[in-house]
Amino acid sequence: MLIEILAAAGEAPNTQFGFMEAMEQGGPVAWSILTVLVIQSVGSFYILFTKIFEQNKVMKEYRSNRAAFWRAGSLKEGATKFDKNSAWRQMVDDGIRAGDESAKMHDSLESHDWLHGTLQRSESSIMARLNGGLPFLATVGATAPFVGLLGTVIGIYRALINIGIEGSASIDKVAGPVGEALIMTAIGLLVAVPAVFAYNYLMSRNRKIASMLSGFSTDLQANITSGGQVKPTLPTAAPKTAAAKPATTKPGATATSTSPTAPKK
Repeated sequence: MLIEILAAAGEAPNTQFGFMEAMEQGGPVAWSILTVLVIQSVGSFYILFTKIFEQNKVMKEYRSNRAAFWRAGSLKEGATKFDKNSAWRQMVDDGIRAGDESAKMHDSLESHDWLHGTLQRSESSIMARLNGGLPFLATVGATAPFVGLLGTVIGIYRALINIGIEGSASIDKVAGPVGEALIMTAIGLLVAVPAVFAYNYLMSRNRKIASMLSGFSTDLQANITSGGQVKPTLPTAAPKTAAAKPATTKPGATATSTSPTAPKK
């Protein structure tokens, strides 16, 4: 009798443990929560990479073409230095159109306000396009831990029900639901943390672009109102100095000394 009890106690439980087993025990609720977290994670990384590409394009174009734009003979000529569908080309075109329209106004104050408001609206539309998708990152960073927590609560609840039904808290009865609960918590954090980092990183770069747009808008307004007389100061390229070539002597010739010789007595 004692031998049979010890043999039964030494037997390993038949229940298998793992991620798939925990999800199968969770049923449709667990799979639904996992699907939501996967969608949030994929959407976050998609927005991160697309926005980085878009921001790099805007900043690189400004740095590459700014000097060529302001050295052009007119704003219309300088506008061709930017891509047709770029943010900087949009601001230049809007500024030129607003300048032509403001010239028809009799009150100088109204024409100034019209030009300023047009450039500001153009700048706001560009920033709205660059900020697109960032609210999704903020939503994921705020809600993903709670979505994972929902899976945790459901897993713990199922573990307690199994304990009540079986009348004992054996590891093979509660390990699956508890494992599912811990997995959901971990996945929720893994989704939320990158989304928060991505949101803060993209927002910092957008603030830098907004500063560049604001400065460009101010320069445009000054140039239009002054009739092309006012332009920003551009950095001048450092002049290249020609390297001194060493003196060469013909083969067989002896080098002569240029130092003065003492007179013979």
